[in-house]
Amino acid sequence: MALTPDQAVLVFTDPTAYADEDRFNEACAVLRRESPIHKYTDPSGQYNPFYAITKHKDVLEIELHNNIFINEPRPVLGPASSDQRNAENGHMLRTLIHVDDPEHRDLRGVTSEWFLPKNLSKLETRLAELAQRYVDKMATLGGECDFVQDIAMHLPLNVILDILGLPESDYPRMLKLTQELFGAADEELRRGSSPEDMIAVIQDFFAYFTQVTEERRANPTDDLASAVANGKINGEDLTLMQTISYYVITATAGHDTTASAIAGGVQALIENPEQLQKLRNDPSLVSTAADEIIRWVTPVKHFMRTATEDYEIGGVTIKKGESVLLSYPSANRDEDVFDRPYEFDITRSPNKHLAFGFGVHYCLGAMLARMEIKALLAELIPRVTSMQLAGEPSLMKTTFVGGLKHLPITYEMV
Repeated sequence: MALTPDQAVLVFTDPTAYADEDRFNEACAVLRRESPIHKYTDPSGQYNPFYAITKHKDVLEIELHNNIFINEPRPVLGPASSDQRNAENGHMLRTLIHVDDPEHRDLRGVTSEWFLPKNLSKLETRLAELAQRYVDKMATLGGECDFVQDIAMHLPLNVILDILGLPESDYPRMLKLTQELFGAADEELRRGSSPEDMIAVIQDFFAYFTQVTEERRANPTDDLASAVANGKINGEDLTLMQTISYYVITATAGHDTTASAIAGGVQALIENPEQLQKLRNDPSLVSTAADEIIRWVTPVKHFMRTATEDYEIGGVTIKKGESVLLSYPSANRDEDVFDRPYEFDITRSPNKHLAFGFGVHYCLGAMLARMEIKALLAELIPRVTSMQLAGEPSLMKTTFVGGLKHLPITYEMV
Protein backbone atom coordinates (compact mmCIF):
# COMPACT_ATOMS: atom_id res chain seq x y z
CA MET A 1 0.00 0.00 0.00
CA ALA A 2 1.37 3.42 -0.97
CA LEU A 3 2.36 5.81 1.77
CA THR A 4 0.28 8.91 2.39
CA PRO A 5 2.11 12.19 3.03
CA ASP A 6 1.04 12.04 6.68
CA GLN A 7 2.69 8.64 6.94
CA ALA A 8 5.73 9.63 4.89
CA VAL A 9 6.59 12.67 7.02
CA LEU A 10 7.09 10.43 10.06
CA VAL A 11 10.52 9.38 8.77
CA PHE A 12 12.06 12.67 9.86
CA THR A 13 11.55 11.93 13.55
CA ASP A 14 12.49 8.24 13.29
CA PRO A 15 16.22 7.45 13.60
CA THR A 16 15.67 3.95 12.21
CA ALA A 17 14.33 5.43 8.96
CA TYR A 18 17.69 7.01 8.15
CA ALA A 19 19.29 3.59 8.63
CA ASP A 20 16.94 2.18 5.94
CA GLU A 21 17.69 4.08 2.73
CA ASP A 22 14.93 2.48 0.64
CA ARG A 23 12.30 3.35 3.23
CA PHE A 24 13.58 6.89 3.66
CA ASN A 25 13.89 7.58 -0.08
CA GLU A 26 10.39 6.23 -0.75
CA ALA A 27 8.91 8.53 1.90
CA CYS A 28 10.73 11.58 0.55
CA ALA A 29 9.63 10.80 -3.01
CA VAL A 30 6.00 10.72 -1.85
CA LEU A 31 6.39 14.10 -0.17
CA ARG A 32 8.16 15.74 -3.12
CA ARG A 33 5.44 14.50 -5.44
CA GLU A 34 2.32 15.04 -3.34
CA SER A 35 3.10 17.50 -0.54
CA PRO A 36 6.55 19.08 -0.78
CA ILE A 37 5.84 21.48 2.10
CA HIS A 38 4.09 19.22 4.55
CA LYS A 39 3.15 20.01 8.10
CA TYR A 40 4.13 17.48 10.75
CA THR A 41 2.02 17.43 13.88
CA ASP A 42 2.76 14.84 16.54
CA PRO A 43 -0.44 13.75 18.29
CA SER A 44 1.64 12.43 21.20
CA GLY A 45 3.28 15.82 21.68
CA GLN A 46 6.78 14.34 21.69
CA TYR A 47 7.85 16.72 18.92
CA ASN A 48 6.72 20.27 18.29
CA PRO A 49 5.16 20.87 14.85
CA PHE A 50 7.25 21.71 11.80
CA TYR A 51 6.96 21.86 8.01
CA ALA A 52 9.06 19.28 6.13
CA ILE A 53 10.70 20.93 3.10
CA THR A 54 11.63 18.26 0.59
CA LYS A 55 12.07 19.98 -2.81
CA HIS A 56 15.45 21.36 -3.87
CA LYS A 57 14.02 24.74 -4.97
CA ASP A 58 12.21 25.26 -1.67
CA VAL A 59 15.22 24.33 0.47
CA LEU A 60 17.28 26.73 -1.63
CA GLU A 61 14.75 29.54 -1.29
CA ILE A 62 14.66 29.24 2.49
CA GLU A 63 18.47 29.07 2.71
CA LEU A 64 18.69 32.28 0.68
CA HIS A 65 16.23 34.11 2.97
CA ASN A 66 18.34 33.76 6.09
CA ASN A 67 16.99 37.02 7.49
CA ILE A 68 13.46 35.56 7.51
CA PHE A 69 14.26 31.92 8.32
CA ILE A 70 16.73 31.90 11.20
CA ASN A 71 18.61 29.18 13.09
CA GLU A 72 17.57 30.21 16.57
CA PRO A 73 15.91 28.94 18.65
CA ARG A 74 15.58 25.51 16.96
CA PRO A 75 18.53 24.71 14.66
CA VAL A 76 18.18 20.92 14.93
CA LEU A 77 15.16 18.68 15.38
CA GLY A 78 14.73 17.44 18.92
CA PRO A 79 11.95 16.41 21.26
CA ALA A 80 9.61 19.09 22.55
CA SER A 81 11.24 18.75 25.96
CA SER A 82 14.61 19.80 24.53
CA ASP A 83 13.00 22.73 22.67
CA GLN A 84 11.53 23.86 25.99
CA ARG A 85 14.83 23.46 27.83
CA ASN A 86 16.69 25.40 25.15
CA ALA A 87 14.11 28.19 25.32
CA GLU A 88 14.44 28.45 29.08
CA ASN A 89 18.14 27.79 29.63
CA GLY A 90 19.81 28.02 26.25
CA HIS A 91 21.61 25.33 24.28
CA MET A 92 24.41 23.24 25.75
CA LEU A 93 26.50 24.43 22.79
CA ARG A 94 26.53 27.66 20.78
CA THR A 95 28.15 26.81 17.47
CA LEU A 96 27.90 28.25 13.97
CA ILE A 97 24.79 26.15 13.38
CA HIS A 98 23.05 27.61 16.43
CA VAL A 99 23.39 31.32 15.69
CA ASP A 100 22.45 33.95 13.11
CA ASP A 101 23.99 37.16 11.81
CA PRO A 102 25.70 39.23 13.02
CA GLU A 103 27.05 36.70 15.57
CA HIS A 104 27.26 34.00 12.91
CA ARG A 105 29.20 36.23 10.53
CA ASP A 106 31.56 37.32 13.29
CA LEU A 107 32.20 33.76 14.46
CA ARG A 108 32.95 32.57 10.91
CA GLY A 109 35.45 35.39 10.63
CA VAL A 110 37.53 33.95 13.46
CA THR A 111 38.67 31.00 11.34
CA SER A 112 37.58 31.81 7.78
CA GLU A 113 41.18 32.61 6.79
CA TRP A 114 42.15 29.04 7.60
CA PHE A 115 39.67 27.64 5.08
CA LEU A 116 40.57 29.86 2.13
CA PRO A 117 41.81 27.98 -0.95
CA LYS A 118 45.29 29.55 -0.73
CA ASN A 119 45.74 28.12 2.78
CA LEU A 120 44.04 24.77 2.25
CA SER A 121 46.24 24.15 -0.79
CA LYS A 122 49.19 23.95 1.63
CA LEU A 123 47.64 20.77 3.04
CA GLU A 124 47.79 18.78 -0.19
CA THR A 125 51.09 17.09 0.66
CA ARG A 126 49.86 16.16 4.14
CA LEU A 127 46.59 14.80 2.73
CA ALA A 128 48.51 12.65 0.27
CA GLU A 129 50.70 11.33 3.12
CA LEU A 130 47.67 10.43 5.23
CA ALA A 131 45.89 8.81 2.30
CA GLN A 132 48.97 6.69 1.67
CA ARG A 133 49.17 5.78 5.37
CA TYR A 134 45.64 4.40 5.43
CA VAL A 135 45.81 2.62 2.10
CA ASP A 136 49.09 1.10 3.34
CA LYS A 137 47.15 0.01 6.41
CA MET A 138 44.66 -1.77 4.16
CA ALA A 139 47.59 -3.68 2.67
CA THR A 140 48.53 -4.96 6.14
CA LEU A 141 45.00 -6.17 6.94
CA GLY A 142 45.12 -9.24 4.74
CA GLY A 143 42.56 -8.26 2.12
CA GLU A 144 39.64 -7.83 4.53
CA CYS A 145 38.53 -4.98 6.77
CA ASP A 146 35.65 -2.95 8.10
CA PHE A 147 36.31 0.05 5.89
CA VAL A 148 34.43 2.43 8.21
CA GLN A 149 36.08 1.41 11.46
CA ASP A 150 39.55 0.71 10.06
CA ILE A 151 39.99 3.41 7.43
CA ALA A 152 37.26 5.98 6.74
CA MET A 153 36.89 7.27 10.29
CA HIS A 154 40.59 7.90 10.75
CA LEU A 155 41.84 9.93 7.79
CA PRO A 156 39.48 12.93 8.30
CA LEU A 157 40.01 12.71 12.07
CA ASN A 158 43.76 13.00 11.56
CA VAL A 159 43.33 15.92 9.19
CA ILE A 160 41.11 18.12 11.33
CA LEU A 161 42.88 17.35 14.61
CA ASP A 162 46.23 18.01 12.88
CA ILE A 163 44.91 21.42 11.87
CA LEU A 164 43.70 22.08 15.40
CA GLY A 165 47.11 21.05 16.71
CA LEU A 166 45.85 18.38 19.10
CA PRO A 167 48.16 15.50 20.09
CA GLU A 168 47.64 12.24 18.20
CA SER A 169 47.33 10.42 21.53
CA ASP A 170 44.00 12.23 22.03
CA TYR A 171 42.51 11.17 18.69
CA PRO A 172 40.76 8.03 20.02
CA ARG A 173 39.11 10.13 22.72
CA MET A 174 37.82 12.62 20.15
CA LEU A 175 36.54 9.81 17.96
CA LYS A 176 34.62 8.19 20.80
CA LEU A 177 33.09 11.47 21.97
CA THR A 178 32.04 12.32 18.40
CA GLN A 179 30.32 8.97 17.98
CA GLU A 180 28.52 9.46 21.29
CA LEU A 181 27.43 12.97 20.27
CA PHE A 182 26.09 12.15 16.80
CA GLY A 183 25.13 8.55 17.60
CA ALA A 184 22.89 9.40 20.53
CA ALA A 185 19.98 7.53 18.92
CA ASP A 186 22.05 4.46 18.05
CA GLU A 187 22.34 1.74 20.69
CA GLU A 188 25.77 0.70 19.45
CA LEU A 189 27.31 4.18 19.52
CA ARG A 190 25.62 6.16 22.27
CA ARG A 191 26.86 6.46 25.81
CA GLY A 192 23.35 5.93 27.15
CA SER A 193 19.72 6.65 26.41
CA SER A 194 18.97 9.40 28.94
CA PRO A 195 19.31 13.18 28.51
CA GLU A 196 21.83 13.05 31.35
CA ASP A 197 24.07 10.83 29.22
CA MET A 198 24.14 13.42 26.45
CA ILE A 199 24.88 16.17 28.96
CA ALA A 200 27.78 14.08 30.24
CA VAL A 201 29.20 13.82 26.70
CA ILE A 202 29.03 17.61 26.31
CA GLN A 203 30.64 18.05 29.73
CA ASP A 204 33.53 15.82 28.65
CA PHE A 205 34.03 18.00 25.58
CA PHE A 206 33.95 21.11 27.77
CA ALA A 207 36.51 19.71 30.19
CA TYR A 208 38.89 18.76 27.39
CA PHE A 209 38.61 21.96 25.39
CA THR A 210 38.69 24.23 28.44
CA GLN A 211 42.16 22.87 29.07
CA VAL A 212 43.10 23.40 25.40
CA THR A 213 41.85 26.99 25.61
CA GLU A 214 43.88 27.74 28.72
CA GLU A 215 47.02 26.23 27.20
CA ARG A 216 46.70 28.11 23.89
CA ARG A 217 46.00 31.42 25.60
CA ALA A 218 49.05 30.99 27.79
CA ASN A 219 51.27 29.68 24.98
CA PRO A 220 49.81 30.46 21.54
CA THR A 221 51.09 28.51 18.55
CA ASP A 222 50.33 28.67 14.84
CA ASP A 223 47.50 26.09 14.88
CA LEU A 224 43.76 26.49 14.53
CA ALA A 225 43.23 25.83 18.25
CA SER A 226 45.24 28.95 19.02
CA ALA A 227 43.27 30.99 16.49
CA VAL A 228 40.05 30.01 18.28
CA ALA A 229 41.41 30.41 21.82
CA ASN A 230 42.68 33.90 21.04
CA GLY A 231 39.88 34.91 18.68
CA LYS A 232 38.15 38.23 19.14
CA ILE A 233 34.88 39.76 17.99
CA ASN A 234 34.75 43.55 17.90
CA GLY A 235 37.86 43.64 20.08
CA GLU A 236 36.40 41.34 22.74
CA ASP A 237 37.57 37.81 23.51
CA LEU A 238 35.20 35.02 22.58
CA THR A 239 33.16 33.85 25.53
CA LEU A 240 34.02 30.44 26.97
CA MET A 241 30.76 29.07 25.50
CA GLN A 242 31.67 30.39 22.05
CA THR A 243 35.22 29.07 22.29
CA ILE A 244 34.36 25.55 23.45
CA SER A 245 31.48 25.33 20.99
CA TYR A 246 33.83 26.32 18.17
CA TYR A 247 36.20 23.52 19.08
CA VAL A 248 33.40 20.98 19.35
CA ILE A 249 31.83 21.72 15.95
CA THR A 250 35.26 21.79 14.27
CA ALA A 251 36.58 18.61 15.89
CA THR A 252 33.36 16.60 15.39
CA ALA A 253 31.58 17.75 12.23
CA GLY A 254 35.01 18.44 10.73
CA HIS A 255 35.74 14.74 10.50
CA ASP A 256 32.54 12.73 11.02
CA THR A 257 30.73 14.04 7.96
CA THR A 258 33.73 13.48 5.69
CA ALA A 259 34.24 9.99 7.09
CA SER A 260 30.62 9.19 6.26
CA ALA A 261 31.11 10.50 2.72
CA ILE A 262 34.29 8.48 2.18
CA ALA A 263 32.72 5.26 3.43
CA GLY A 264 29.50 5.78 1.49
CA GLY A 265 31.50 6.59 -1.61
CA VAL A 266 33.46 3.36 -1.41
CA GLN A 267 30.23 1.40 -0.96
CA ALA A 268 28.75 3.16 -4.01
CA LEU A 269 31.83 2.33 -6.10
CA ILE A 270 31.66 -1.32 -5.04
CA GLU A 271 27.96 -1.54 -5.88
CA ASN A 272 28.47 0.28 -9.19
CA PRO A 273 31.56 -1.41 -10.65
CA GLU A 274 31.17 0.36 -13.98
CA GLN A 275 31.68 3.67 -12.16
CA LEU A 276 34.76 2.31 -10.40
CA GLN A 277 36.15 1.25 -13.76
CA LYS A 278 35.48 4.72 -15.20
CA LEU A 279 37.51 6.22 -12.38
CA ARG A 280 40.34 3.74 -12.98
CA ASN A 281 40.31 4.56 -16.68
CA ASP A 282 40.21 8.32 -16.15
CA PRO A 283 41.65 9.55 -12.82
CA SER A 284 40.76 13.13 -13.82
CA LEU A 285 37.15 12.27 -12.89
CA VAL A 286 38.12 12.39 -9.22
CA SER A 287 36.66 15.90 -8.78
CA THR A 288 33.21 15.12 -10.16
CA ALA A 289 33.35 11.78 -8.33
CA ALA A 290 33.93 13.56 -5.01
CA ASP A 291 30.90 15.79 -5.50
CA GLU A 292 28.73 12.86 -6.55
CA ILE A 293 29.84 10.97 -3.44
CA ILE A 294 28.87 13.95 -1.30
CA ARG A 295 25.46 14.19 -3.01
CA TRP A 296 24.93 10.45 -2.77
CA VAL A 297 25.69 10.23 0.96
CA THR A 298 24.56 13.67 2.21
CA PRO A 299 25.93 13.19 5.75
CA VAL A 300 24.04 16.18 7.25
CA LYS A 301 20.42 15.11 7.11
CA HIS A 302 18.66 18.35 8.03
CA PHE A 303 18.73 21.74 9.65
CA MET A 304 15.77 23.54 11.15
CA ARG A 305 14.83 27.18 10.57
CA THR A 306 12.21 29.35 12.28
CA ALA A 307 10.24 32.07 10.48
CA THR A 308 10.54 35.62 11.81
CA GLU A 309 7.53 36.72 9.77
CA ASP A 310 4.76 35.16 7.69
CA TYR A 311 6.18 33.81 4.43
CA GLU A 312 4.47 32.10 1.52
CA ILE A 313 6.36 29.36 -0.27
CA GLY A 314 4.97 26.78 -2.68
CA GLY A 315 1.42 27.92 -1.98
CA VAL A 316 1.83 27.37 1.78
CA THR A 317 2.09 30.19 4.31
CA ILE A 318 4.64 29.57 7.04
CA LYS A 319 3.50 31.67 9.98
CA LYS A 320 5.82 33.75 12.13
CA GLY A 321 7.31 31.50 14.82
CA GLU A 322 6.71 28.26 12.91
CA SER A 323 9.61 25.95 12.09
CA VAL A 324 10.71 24.23 8.89
CA LEU A 325 12.91 21.15 8.47
CA LEU A 326 15.20 21.37 5.46
CA SER A 327 15.73 17.82 4.20
CA TYR A 328 19.02 17.76 2.34
CA PRO A 329 18.88 14.05 1.33
CA SER A 330 15.49 14.65 -0.24
CA ALA A 331 16.64 17.81 -2.04
CA ASN A 332 19.61 15.86 -3.39
CA ARG A 333 17.29 13.26 -4.96
CA ASP A 334 14.91 15.80 -6.48
CA GLU A 335 13.83 14.58 -9.92
CA ASP A 336 13.34 18.17 -11.12
CA VAL A 337 17.01 19.00 -10.57
CA PHE A 338 18.95 15.77 -11.00
CA ASP A 339 18.75 13.53 -14.03
CA ARG A 340 18.45 9.92 -12.81
CA PRO A 341 18.76 11.00 -9.15
CA TYR A 342 18.84 7.43 -7.84
CA GLU A 343 21.81 6.53 -10.01
CA PHE A 344 25.38 7.01 -8.78
CA ASP A 345 27.21 8.80 -11.60
CA ILE A 346 30.78 10.01 -11.07
CA THR A 347 30.57 12.10 -14.26
CA ARG A 348 27.52 14.07 -13.07
CA SER A 349 27.95 17.70 -14.08
CA PRO A 350 26.59 20.09 -13.15
CA ASN A 351 25.94 18.70 -9.68
CA LYS A 352 23.83 21.24 -7.80
CA HIS A 353 23.65 19.27 -4.55
CA LEU A 354 22.87 21.00 -1.28
CA ALA A 355 24.86 18.72 1.00
CA PHE A 356 26.93 21.69 2.21
CA GLY A 357 23.91 23.94 2.61
CA PHE A 358 23.72 27.23 0.74
CA GLY A 359 24.01 30.95 1.33
CA VAL A 360 25.51 32.43 4.48
CA HIS A 361 25.50 29.08 6.28
CA TYR A 362 27.39 27.25 3.52
CA CYS A 363 29.77 24.77 5.15
CA LEU A 364 33.06 26.41 6.10
CA GLY A 365 34.96 23.16 5.50
CA ALA A 366 33.42 22.22 2.13
CA MET A 367 36.64 22.60 0.17
CA LEU A 368 38.61 20.63 2.76
CA ALA A 369 36.08 17.78 2.62
CA ARG A 370 36.38 17.60 -1.16
CA MET A 371 40.17 17.59 -0.91
CA GLU A 372 40.17 14.70 1.59
CA ILE A 373 37.85 12.58 -0.55
CA LYS A 374 39.93 13.24 -3.66
CA ALA A 375 43.19 12.45 -1.84
CA LEU A 376 41.92 9.08 -0.66
CA LEU A 377 40.47 8.15 -4.05
CA ALA A 378 43.70 9.15 -5.79
CA GLU A 379 45.66 6.76 -3.57
CA LEU A 380 43.10 3.97 -3.30
CA ILE A 381 41.91 3.45 -6.86
CA PRO A 382 45.30 2.66 -8.49
CA ARG A 383 46.29 0.26 -5.70
CA VAL A 384 43.10 -1.73 -5.12
CA THR A 385 42.46 -4.03 -8.06
CA SER A 386 39.15 -5.39 -6.75
CA MET A 387 36.70 -4.69 -3.91
CA GLN A 388 33.62 -6.59 -2.80
CA LEU A 389 31.20 -6.42 0.09
CA ALA A 390 31.99 -9.05 2.71
CA GLY A 391 28.79 -8.59 4.68
CA GLU A 392 25.82 -6.29 5.14
CA PRO A 393 26.67 -2.57 5.40
CA SER A 394 25.19 -0.94 8.50
CA LEU A 395 23.96 2.66 8.75
CA MET A 396 23.82 4.73 11.91
CA LYS A 397 20.44 5.42 13.47
CA THR A 398 20.20 9.20 13.53
CA THR A 399 18.02 12.14 12.60
CA PHE A 400 20.79 14.72 12.21
CA VAL A 401 24.28 13.65 11.09
CA GLY A 402 25.48 10.21 10.11
CA GLY A 403 26.22 7.52 7.60
CA LEU A 404 27.72 4.07 7.57
CA LYS A 405 28.99 2.65 10.84
CA HIS A 406 30.16 -0.66 9.34
CA LEU A 407 31.25 -1.57 5.81
CA PRO A 408 32.85 -5.05 5.72
CA ILE A 409 34.80 -5.51 2.50
CA THR A 410 37.30 -7.86 0.88
CA TYR A 411 39.81 -6.58 -1.65
CA GLU A 412 42.96 -7.29 -3.60
CA MET A 413 45.84 -4.85 -3.91
CA VAL A 414 48.95 -4.28 -5.94
